Amino acid sequence: MPLESLIEFIIALITDNLFVGVFLAAIIETVIPPIPTMAVFPTAGFIASQNGLELPELILLGIVGGLGASIGSTVIYLIALKLGRTALLRYLKYVKVSEKKLTKVECWFQKYGDKAVLFGRMIPVFREMVSIPAGLLKMKLAKFLAYTILGSCGWSITLIFIGYYFGIASLEFW
Repeated sequence: MPLESLIEFIIALITDNLFVGVFLAAIIETVIPPIPTMAVFPTAGFIASQNGLELPELILLGIVGGLGASIGSTVIYLIALKLGRTALLRYLKYVKVSEKKLTKVECWFQKYGDKAVLFGRMIPVFREMVSIPAGLLKMKLAKFLAYTILGSCGWSITLIFIGYYFGIASLEFW
């Protein structure tokens, strides 16, 4: 399935089933990295603005999206944890991640571990990848989940508000 078709599917999923759609789309976009986060959360915020959602509903939508992203991140974490470094390197070569790059990321992660998971959730592309060194270096699952949920919910709420703002602005413009 080409990337464009996948993005169209994600947008339709969110449009047709806002809360469930955002939850499922967040899982999908986290596990399948080529899908941009910007296709999920700002779109959800825009759709929410068109449907007249209020502040508490927007926050709940962000939390639902953050939980979906956290589940996707946990899948990646568990894969890295179970496969281990050697097996994972065989698959990472297909996305142009060499052993040298992985070693660099692992060293960086050892230095910033907890902060890397929390703040890494707010950096596009890196947000999905931070789960790999967390799993490889056997970060405690409870700590990983706490930082992942906090960072993912903060990120999704922020992007939903941005999409909502542009949706309200477009309603006022027209």
